[in-house]
Amino acid sequence: MATYKESGVDIDAGEDLIRRIKKPIRSTFNRNVLADIGMFGAFYRADFKGIKKPVLVSSVDGVGTKLKIAIMMNRHDTIGQDLVNHCVNDILVCGAKPLFFLDYYATGKLSPDVAEQVILGFVKACKENDCALIGGETAEMPGMYSMEDYDVAGTIVGIVDEKKIFNGKNVQKGDVLIGLHSTGLHTNGYSLARRVLLNKFALDIYIEELGKTLGDALLAVHRSYRQSVYPILTSHLSKYIHGLSHITGGGIEGNTKRVVPARFMLTIDWNAWERPGIFNIIQHVGEVPEADMRRTFNLGVGLILLVDREGVDAVLSALRRKKEKPFVMGEIANNH
Repeated sequence: MATYKESGVDIDAGEDLIRRIKKPIRSTFNRNVLADIGMFGAFYRADFKGIKKPVLVSSVDGVGTKLKIAIMMNRHDTIGQDLVNHCVNDILVCGAKPLFFLDYYATGKLSPDVAEQVILGFVKACKENDCALIGGETAEMPGMYSMEDYDVAGTIVGIVDEKKIFNGKNVQKGDVLIGLHSTGLHTNGYSLARRVLLNKFALDIYIEELGKTLGDALLAVHRSYRQSVYPILTSHLSKYIHGLSHITGGGIEGNTKRVVPARFMLTIDWNAWERPGIFNIIQHVGEVPEADMRRTFNLGVGLILLVDREGVDAVLSALRRKKEKPFVMGEIANNH
């Protein structure tokens, strides 16, 4: 006689996890959430008062091989935050505010302790971003994943008024690039970073240039820019914002070109900001070519605003009031 548990799937562990996370997840709910967790579908009231032509904006993503670092360190409290914040930033640069988030957690053998840490990270970031965590799926798949491995993916849905969508169509020659600092690698470039760094360093080694252990530097949370940028997008200063880019895989140029019409080009001052030490270490230890560094990593820039020259000072001031340290890092020129 064979049982499901003997096949590697523990339904009791799944039920234990649900008991642990129900209350924290409910803490993200607002009046628009109509169903408790555990239903076959999640319900969110479509109440868009004050928005003339509401447009739903969605994005789905994962966190890549940053998961390997979390598993090696047995520290899982940041991964959930990474995923939510990444998704929030992706729709933020379209002008949207987040409404709700759904997650997918897959593993070889379900550890309620590990899964709880990850999901509490979802909860923390959803609350920080005024976003409801309304649904998710936990899958235990022995044979697909090794016992300690897991993967996560998330989907976010937000809202924007059609007339306030940022898609780069207003970008023009002379627009100024204003950069906002990243907190490290965020969620991109970890395959290269692991290959370079883990052949030379242990994750628990303290590195003076970083002011922390290597593991802590690599697990630094992919930050959200919602609290500092969204108020500007909904203020009188929005007229000066012609486009925004979230710097993920593909680097500064690759991502910013996505919102720049083909008739224009980016001129970037690569010396306009100081790169965080983690990138210098990766490049030095791995002898990584500069072109690869620029294409793989954010190099310390997590989000870029493309701003009309007339509004640069006002936008810089507004960002500083939000405790940002913005910097001018280039401009838009004609593509010759």
